[in-house]
Amino acid sequence: MILQRARYKVIVSSRFVDVQAAQVIAVARAGTLLAGMGVAAWLDHLDRRVPNQHWIVWCQPVLLLWVLDMAIREADAAVWLTLLLPLAYASGAVIGRPSLADLRAGSKLDMVAVLVYLLALVGLVWGAQLHADVEPIDLILWNLEGAQALWWELVGVTLVLVVIDMAWRLRLLHGGADAKALMWVAMLLPTWEAITWLSSDDTLMLALPPALSILLWGGLAFLLIPPTNFVRNAVRGDFNGLVDLRHAFHAERMALDDVKDSHVWMLSGVEVGLDGVERVVHRVRAPRRTPTEEALDEAISALEALDVERVWVTRKVPLLVVLWPACIAALVLGDVAGLLFAPLL
Repeated sequence: MILQRARYKVIVSSRFVDVQAAQVIAVARAGTLLAGMGVAAWLDHLDRRVPNQHWIVWCQPVLLLWVLDMAIREADAAVWLTLLLPLAYASGAVIGRPSLADLRAGSKLDMVAVLVYLLALVGLVWGAQLHADVEPIDLILWNLEGAQALWWELVGVTLVLVVIDMAWRLRLLHGGADAKALMWVAMLLPTWEAITWLSSDDTLMLALPPALSILLWGGLAFLLIPPTNFVRNAVRGDFNGLVDLRHAFHAERMALDDVKDSHVWMLSGVEVGLDGVERVVHRVRAPRRTPTEEALDEAISALEALDVERVWVTRKVPLLVVLWPACIAALVLGDVAGLLFAPLL
């Protein structure tokens, strides 16, 4: 496992450097974001999966930075207990949630999880009594300070985690690694205030949470795929007529021998016409379900029998591979929704 340990040394001040602690933590968060998401994107690119151990390892610097931030901002006891709320909820996506069967079996891990949930609930109720009284306009514009701001940050992060979790369960996010990555980002960057070089921008009044904004940045990055495919197909000379324009923007030609070793959906296949003659057909859309290895072998054998050497395929682009450059865009430019709707304000 890459990076089994993550060590952070935060220098608040020295003889030669006068740096605010918040800025140091912000830089450390940015570096953690790029490193953690970069490794996850590479693993997803290689194997189309990211092991849970990756998120367990990279949650350690997230927790450390969060604790440092809360200590500097003088969190009270209620806020410290409320910190367990997002941590407990996110842990369910990695290690699972406690069950009655496991509790009856004496599972120590489930017992600890239940205790953490109870402490988080105490923190939520206690914090609500101390900090929930706030004007709606101050909450919307985030005119909060101190322990009150911290408590609302934790509540807001938990709500973002719920949204991401529900999107995963409703199959709006198709990969478990994608949901876990966005949960991890939500805890690492609870608000845009965590990125000090962006939070000073007074023109940004309303913004999406950073995790959801990065997801939107990633969605915009997907819009670059069609023109990229078109240019690549044109340069390779893979257009044999107007009929190939149907595949020009979302697919590409690939050697039939390379299909099985690549992360692609094959659009070409063999069908038997009404006259009993086998013909090569090129579908436009990828199959709803990934074919089994046996079905793929049969399709490849049928194409080989007709002396087909190159077929149309569409690549399986992992969301994490797109989210990594989206993280860079968010760190440099800020909230994408704020940029898109700024002219309307």
